[in-house]
Amino acid sequence: MNGKYASYRVELLNISKSFGGISALKNVTLKIRPGEIHALIGENGAGKSTLMKILTGACSKDSGKILIDGSEVDIRNTHDSRKYGIGIIYQEFSLVPALSVAENIFLNQLPAQGKWIRRESMKRRAESLIRNLGFNINPSTQVGKLSIAHQQIVEISKALSEKVRILILDEPSAVIGPNEIKRLFDTLNQLKEEGVAIVYISHRLSEVFQIADRITVLKDGISSDPLIASETDEDAIIKLMLGRSLQTMYPARKTVLGEELLRVETVSPGDKNEEVSFAVKAGEILGIGGLVGSGRTEIARAIFAADRKKKGKVFLSGMHLHLRSPSDAVKSGIGMIPEDRKQHGIILSISVKQNISLTDLDSISNPFGFIKEKEEQRNTKELIRKLSIKAQNENARVFTLSGGNQQKVVLAKWINRTCKVILIDEPTRGVDVGAKVEIYKLINDLSRQGIAIVVISSDSSELMGICDRILIVRKGKVVGNMNREEYSEEEVLRMSIGKLYKKQNVKII
Repeated sequence: MNGKYASYRVELLNISKSFGGISALKNVTLKIRPGEIHALIGENGAGKSTLMKILTGACSKDSGKILIDGSEVDIRNTHDSRKYGIGIIYQEFSLVPALSVAENIFLNQLPAQGKWIRRESMKRRAESLIRNLGFNINPSTQVGKLSIAHQQIVEISKALSEKVRILILDEPSAVIGPNEIKRLFDTLNQLKEEGVAIVYISHRLSEVFQIADRITVLKDGISSDPLIASETDEDAIIKLMLGRSLQTMYPARKTVLGEELLRVETVSPGDKNEEVSFAVKAGEILGIGGLVGSGRTEIARAIFAADRKKKGKVFLSGMHLHLRSPSDAVKSGIGMIPEDRKQHGIILSISVKQNISLTDLDSISNPFGFIKEKEEQRNTKELIRKLSIKAQNENARVFTLSGGNQQKVVLAKWINRTCKVILIDEPTRGVDVGAKVEIYKLINDLSRQGIAIVVISSDSSELMGICDRILIVRKGKVVGNMNREEYSEEEVLRMSIGKLYKKQNVKII
């Protein structure tokens, strides 16, 4: 923390907020100094988003005070918050897919002279902002064509373009790899030196301890006293979040491998020229790690036939599959949980019941194609119970659920289908510690039923915690194959970034 700053940049004092008689925040206090990175953590539903919406003017408080640089202010809307130099990067992006990178970054402040937009100037400024973050993204590219990770960089650039004095980041590292996280942290530390007050919201406790000066925990709408990050540890934080100590996040693995289920031979996914080969057995959890943009997601999408592959073959139980679409993959017994669950994994506007039923309508339909409602309801209720999905009932619309429970609905879809192979891309993106533990247990339980599972993750700790083997992908090529006894975060990172590493066995096994 920069000692030259003494007073608080922002103070949220005794903030309370209720929705329909239910208290979301109860006399919450949060104080952030200039030149400080203050982590705000808690389970989904703890009140973090509500508190930040009050600070940014997206939501009104019932009681309490907001002070900026010692003076009480009235933030009635987002225009007021920007006036006070408050910027926020939401977990759910606020980008316009049809507009370019540059247009999105300067959407609130389009540079114009008269009625004309100065596009070249805007592109140059956008390119400079992105380059300062350590990335190279064409400012003319349509945002909808970017990867999730690069969309996140555009969001960060958008916030920084407005010269913020208070910056709020909600799960900024959820979709970026270790190399990109380092660049992000370098940027945040630079902003910290410039006196920006930063609120950092994350479910990844390891990175909280890397970046934060102080930590405040929210539980059931109540705030803890701030903790100095260097004087506490993960177990103490988890105890504040969950109300109990968490001995281990990952379930014990008693791996019993069966026959080979999935075999991928010399597949070149998407526009990659490299070939990928590997095999997965029944009951095995295979992890795929590597940096964002290394080709991990493209491999999964090629197997699932969501993207066309240049060449190569996919075998299931020894049978060569000729997959032309995801529908063919599903019929063959392959399921996929995509990286972006909201865009590709679930339909937010329909119910939990309807989402779960989508993967296997035939089993709950009569010979005339009409759904047998009682059977559908019974089946859905059983899956909700089995996966501990927290929803008002099976008819609740999915957008009303927390991120962790939305992810469980996606898992329930494929459990409902009875797959032989499930591909899972970023299984715990944007979910809290408690939900992560439940999702890890579900993945473990599926493997014990003999399902072959492929997990793609940017979190090396996650891969080492739940997987039997880890493949490392770099530039579309498998460069490492690690067994459990060889696991090391340092080795995963070395292979991911292409540094010297010990010789790895990369043959198909």
